[in-house]
Formats: sequence, C-alpha cells, structure tokens
Amino acid sequence: MESSLRARIRAGDASAFAELFDQYARSVYNHAFRLTADWSTAEDVMAATYLQAWRSRDRISDDGGSLRPWLLGIATNEARNHTRSNRRYRAAASALHAAEFTAPDHADEVAGRLDDSGRLTAAIDALASLRRQEREVITLCLWEGLEYEAAAQALGIPVGTVRSRLSRARTKLRQLVDDRPRSARNPAGPAGQMKDTTVRLAEEGHR
Repeated sequence: MESSLRARIRAGDASAFAELFDQYARSVYNHAFRLTADWSTAEDVMAATYLQAWRSRDRISDDGGSLRPWLLGIATNEARNHTRSNRRYRAAASALHAAEFTAPDHADEVAGRLDDSGRLTAAIDALASLRRQEREVITLCLWEGLEYEAAAQALGIPVGTVRSRLSRARTKLRQLVDDRPRSARNPAGPAGQMKDTTVRLAEEGHR
C-alpha cells in the first residue's frame, strides 16, 4: 500500500498527495509546534513542509516503508529556518507560558487532540533547556517514536550521532530535575507538571 502511494506521488498524482497530507498532517503539525513553541509558526512550517515535499517528490524511492520519517525530516529543516537559535526558541516558550497557553480553535481541526495546556507548556519549558540538535532528536525519537535509524535518516546524520545527542539530552533533563530545590520537586499544578514531563523525557525508553 505504501509502495503504491510512493509511486503515485512520484508520478505527480494530486489525490495521492492529498492522502499523504491526511495521514500525517497531525504528526507534522505537532512536531513543528514542539520545535518552534508557536502555533502560528507551526502552521507555517507544516505548509512549507508539504510544499517542499511536493517539490521533491521525484526523490522518493518506489520501495520503502512509511513516508512519515521523510516528512518529519523536512519539517525539522523548515523549523530550523524559523527558529535558528535557542534564544528565539526560549522567547517563544516564555510567550507561550505567559499567554497561559490558549490554543486557537482551528488547531484542533489540524492537529487533533493534544495534551492539556499545562502539560504541553511544561514540555516546551523542558525542551527550551536543550540545544536545538538535542531538541530535534528528543522530539523525533521519544515523542514521534522513530527508530534511531529512521531519525538518523530524517536528520541526515549518522545513527551514532542520534544516540549521543539523545543521551546528552536525557542527561541535561535529569540534571534539570536534580537541580531543583527539594521543596519544589513535587508540587501540584504547572510546576509539578514540569517536573513530571522532564522526568518522563529524561527516562523514557526508546520505543
């Protein structure tokens, strides 16, 4: 089925490309949001991702598995164009937190069900503590559930680099939890969600 879809997209079949959008738009949008910390920018990244995918459709091989890793790789590159520094990402994360995370109504139609606002904001706070390269492997391997090989292909880097970046990211997140004052490690509300989210990202095994 996937091979047939690949062949149809390579041939420029618009209906096949529409199927590709329907299958993976939610995943691409969620991934873009985690990498940019901004709903509006995530929409731009998703649009740019599918535009670039259409333009480069002739690079798709006729045989292979899911096209999702390929799309997520394109989305990662597009997100880099919008968020080129940690300073910009942290500014977006701070703005998100200050706005108490009110998602636009149309986001549900595009992205489907997401985590509640507190947990998602906490996740963005945790990601903001990482370098861009570490943030990318965390989102691909843990949130999107890609195998190391698929993540490496999506990012255009060796598998060993994926493993080392993921290891460093987990170490940083564990340190973030360990450095919190003991009295603040088990609070209720958003701070507690921050702690829970950080621990999950630091300790969650590879899927």
